[in-house]
Amino acid sequence: MASEKHEWSGWRTAAERALYGAGGFFRRPEGPAGHFRTSVHASPLFARAVAELLCRVDEALGHPAEVALVDLGAGRGELLTRVLALAPGLPHGLGRRLRPYAVERAERPTGLDGRIAWRDAPPEGCTGLLFANEWLDNVPVDVAETDADGVPRRVEVDLVSLDGTERLGDPVDGEDAAWLARWWPLAGAEPGLRAEIGHPREAAWARAVGSLRAGLAVAVDYAHERATRPPFGTLTGFREGREVRPVPDGSCDLTAHVAMDACAAAMDVSGTAMDASGTAMDASAAAAGPGAGLMTQREALRALGLDARRPPLALASTDPTAYVRALSAAGEAAELTDPAGLGAFTWLRHPVNLPHDVLRP
Repeated sequence: MASEKHEWSGWRTAAERALYGAGGFFRRPEGPAGHFRTSVHASPLFARAVAELLCRVDEALGHPAEVALVDLGAGRGELLTRVLALAPGLPHGLGRRLRPYAVERAERPTGLDGRIAWRDAPPEGCTGLLFANEWLDNVPVDVAETDADGVPRRVEVDLVSLDGTERLGDPVDGEDAAWLARWWPLAGAEPGLRAEIGHPREAAWARAVGSLRAGLAVAVDYAHERATRPPFGTLTGFREGREVRPVPDGSCDLTAHVAMDACAAAMDVSGTAMDASGTAMDASAAAAGPGAGLMTQREALRALGLDARRPPLALASTDPTAYVRALSAAGEAAELTDPAGLGAFTWLRHPVNLPHDVLRP
């Protein structure tokens, strides 16, 4: 009987192919929105908050001739489409000066607003707002697991069966081992503990921030920090609105929570990109300004004026239509800021040559 054939690979390579290769998940015609719902899809209020943030960046920059809004991981352009619908009402003629860029590795959707430039990488040297909503969690990473002796080994997945079958490979070494030691220590831990090795995300974030000449870069994602890392990792799949076993066959999203504290520290306060061990690298990036750091989505959206309070009941008597509209908006705002849901997402902010913090007074 012929032995079964296998082709083993780390999860980083497998996910790259499954998500972004020919026929990959993010290239499927239905787009990500056919499988999961983000804050962008939850309510138009999210786009309003992003537009408000863009206005504050524009104000801080002194109303330059052109203001970029770079949507990194743009899906099918839903966020930019909603912001453009608000553009005529933006102050100081910002709607006329706005330059929207969708950054996505899928093909440009049919019928997308012609004002939106579609690219596979952020434009270089822009001034404005770079916004990456649920992008970093889809930057593929390798997974490590401790063996019976407490040695972290790279988890390998079978690329022939494509059913998620795994095995433990060689011990983690080099840059991967340095990153684990600093951000998600596993050495000597009990067997079966897992970690996602996050330095590719830090490098991707540093490149994104480095594309801005001036403005604000924001990454929004489900995240964890060093003191509260999940013991068994977070790699999972999503298909048609349901969480499923992660399989690298292109049929489902492959996602893992982001070590956002490591991404924040990947660039020191001067804007210098740092490697996995904390050593400065030869990568250019603009200096961070006031307001760099982490905050929850609940905090960020409240700072941008999102109000989840119910309207006064008296309004129902004087203007029932307005009351229903306000009640609906309050419900949507409550979902976006729910501390047990979307409100718990982390916002990573990296200002570039901004004179003041645009999110806090």
